[in-house]
Amino acid sequence: MVDQAKLSALRARYTDNKGGDIYDPEFRKVAQSQFKDGDKRRMPFAGVATFLDAPFAPDAQNQADFGGLDVALIGVPMDLGVTNRAGSRLGPRAVRQIERIGPYEHALRMMPAAGLKVADVGDVPFRSRFSLEDSHEDIFQFYSRVAAAGVVPLSVGGDHSITYSILKALGAERPLGLVHIDAHCDTGGAYEGSKFHHGGPFRQAVLDGVLDPERTIQIGIRGSGEYLWEFSYDSGMAVIHAEEVPVLGIEAVIARACQVVGDGPVYVSFDIDSIDPGFAPGTGTPEVGGLTPREVLALIRGLNGIDVVGGDVVEVAPQYDATSNTAQIGAQVLFDLFALAATTLRAKRGIAP
Repeated sequence: MVDQAKLSALRARYTDNKGGDIYDPEFRKVAQSQFKDGDKRRMPFAGVATFLDAPFAPDAQNQADFGGLDVALIGVPMDLGVTNRAGSRLGPRAVRQIERIGPYEHALRMMPAAGLKVADVGDVPFRSRFSLEDSHEDIFQFYSRVAAAGVVPLSVGGDHSITYSILKALGAERPLGLVHIDAHCDTGGAYEGSKFHHGGPFRQAVLDGVLDPERTIQIGIRGSGEYLWEFSYDSGMAVIHAEEVPVLGIEAVIARACQVVGDGPVYVSFDIDSIDPGFAPGTGTPEVGGLTPREVLALIRGLNGIDVVGGDVVEVAPQYDATSNTAQIGAQVLFDLFALAATTLRAKRGIAP
């Protein structure tokens, strides 16, 4: 039996409403940022594609303060450091094409962009598409400027080697902690005469003194390359294999991660191959038996409140995924990294949630 009084009340309140007419104060705040004239929103499939539909501000690169941004979304389309299938140079473009990510993070009950200035500043300018060494110098110089401007960078690669030069720039003043979600520890040595490859960025960062191994945790590790990751154990990094995650439970993994990184500055690096290839086939080095998207999102959201100074999404190679699911997951993870960074910035600047 329908409660006629309740139905009448609902009809009185909602029958003539427009789509943007929201009563709940929290939801109304989000709606007011999205709707004009009560029911009109920007068409997500129109205009220039940007990360998270953020404003496009490529000219910010030319300013010492990066245009006064709080957060810069940055593409790093370089995959000269891969050991297997190339293609993650197309990752930034693929992630930008994903529509309808945000503006509200429902699990954390927050709108990350509220009160902050964020923009997609375009891609790192590379002097050569052929030189891996020059590309890493370009990344280091670019992110050194970002760090000097006090801007939090959130990046989309590109192969995982890019993280080495980002950490080198961001950790120049003090070593960073790291939450690293990946199928591989990426702490191998130089291969075939090059230290700039996606299998070794975190060894190099530790040896350069910009990454604290005792404040580093690596989650989702698996596969036949285990014998290459001796440095992780020898240096004191915490390693949680993919098989351990469902046994320990996500809450325990989150607690361990927060314990490891402590109160100091933390970088969060997410390799899409941490996700099982059944969900995210578009990557260069897929490993069967990985994490689910739900596990990864729960893990990242559980880190909310740590001191995030930057983060990245790497190894999205869209040409191996006709469905675009891989880029979709990458974009959602980027949004949740944005949420972590927003919480950090608000806490430091006294901005209300």
